Amino acid sequence: MSVSTATPAAIGSDDRFPAPVYAETVLAPGFMHSQKHLVGHLLRLHRAHATMLAEQGLLDAAQATALFKALDKVEATFARMTEPVAYTGEFEDLFFYIEKLIAADIAAQKVDPDVAGRLHTGRSRNDIDHTLFKMALRERLDTLGTAVLDLVDTLITRARADAGTIILAYTHGQPAQPSTYGHYLGAVIETLLRDFNRLMEARAVVDRSPLGAAAITTTGFPLDRQRVADLLGFPVILRNSYGCIAGADYTAATYGAIKLMALSLGRFAQDMAYWTAYEIGQLRFSDGFVQISSIMPQKRNPVPVEHMRLLASLTAGHADAVLLALHNTPFIDMNDNEHEVHGAGYEAFATAHRVLALMAGVVRSAAIDGKRVRANIEASYATITELADSLVREENLPFSKAHHIAATLARHMQAAGETLSTVPYETFARIFAETAGREPIFDEATFRRVTTPEHFVAVRKLPGGPAPEAMAESLAVYTGEAADARAVIAAHRARDAASKELLADAMATLMTTATGA
Repeated sequence: MSVSTATPAAIGSDDRFPAPVYAETVLAPGFMHSQKHLVGHLLRLHRAHATMLAEQGLLDAAQATALFKALDKVEATFARMTEPVAYTGEFEDLFFYIEKLIAADIAAQKVDPDVAGRLHTGRSRNDIDHTLFKMALRERLDTLGTAVLDLVDTLITRARADAGTIILAYTHGQPAQPSTYGHYLGAVIETLLRDFNRLMEARAVVDRSPLGAAAITTTGFPLDRQRVADLLGFPVILRNSYGCIAGADYTAATYGAIKLMALSLGRFAQDMAYWTAYEIGQLRFSDGFVQISSIMPQKRNPVPVEHMRLLASLTAGHADAVLLALHNTPFIDMNDNEHEVHGAGYEAFATAHRVLALMAGVVRSAAIDGKRVRANIEASYATITELADSLVREENLPFSKAHHIAATLARHMQAAGETLSTVPYETFARIFAETAGREPIFDEATFRRVTTPEHFVAVRKLPGGPAPEAMAESLAVYTGEAADARAVIAAHRARDAASKELLADAMATLMTTATGA
């Protein structure tokens, strides 16, 4: 970050603050970060604190009104800016720069210049900074939670449409059992709903006001901490003042939740990479998500899956950077949990939004290749588990014998190059008789029916299974949970809007008192 626009008088030397290299590597980037991310929150915090001071008798209504006018002027100044203010070294950080702007406007109002300094009564940059970081995180967590729910809604729509679309499920990288695409997507939906809940649990940790803790031990002034919390939309205060300035768990909780979500998204992306591979081919991306080769004309490259996997990994990496920065730090107020680390963390939010949006677009348009699915199921004997289960149910065999019959039949088919739809029924009957000591009750029609993927899915009716009735129940649950999750976000936003209205009304009351109206 260059500070070349600084005046020679403002930038110091190694013996006078700020040393040029310190200004360039630390103070200037922090100044720019605060302008980009925290100005609006800081002005709102100033208004809330001034309101509370006046209500507590630490300012009179006229002084509070002068501060409100000055803050409005500062806000308008920043709104008009097309470029950020360059860091000159005249002020250590944005807090002191804005304090100067407030003082200048107070002087222009021909009000006692000490009024500007009274705004800082009972506060420290320690509790101010953590309050600002929390206000910024609340917004980001709600916005990210909404993006997660947008993907969930897309997945629910797709799962409902593909509730009966047969796929081949894999374990340990090998063909395992038939299921449906809707059933598979249901597992992703449930995971993302849990990810959403973790984000909101982290937000609940964030959503406790530290303001009023001051530097460490609160203050001797009669501040009303809960009143300021109410004016800023925090439901409660963070009680212990030392913990207010030393606690980093609100940051760790946020990025821990984001990392877990990124791991979930990356695993889904990796499955898509596997499913779209030529050798598997059960998922096909639409042409808008396929790139060609510059040399190989036959290539059809579903590269968005690589970008999804990459973005998920980058999201986890950015989150890890924050967690690592907090590792083994002392339990005190420290720069390891301030502007630099929060700025790094915001990159996790940015890449998370990108992967969520890309994944939703891919899911909307990708389709299962039913012909490839059936060929893979046939070649892998993936329905043979149901043959063993059916022998238990309809032939009254113990599962050990049923499993032996199915395994023996599978080995025969592998040696003979046959499948469950082509192997002679007589081969099955002979293997059955050799193991059970009698002829099977199964006729050929039953044998062929119980080894189809449709039958395999249809009999798996337990809650959470792929059968139509089980899927209908699950989709209804997912739809309800997603709606409840939307209501959580709406409640957060409603509380924030109500707190802004509460602050505006309190300020108006003070201004009315000041004018004697």
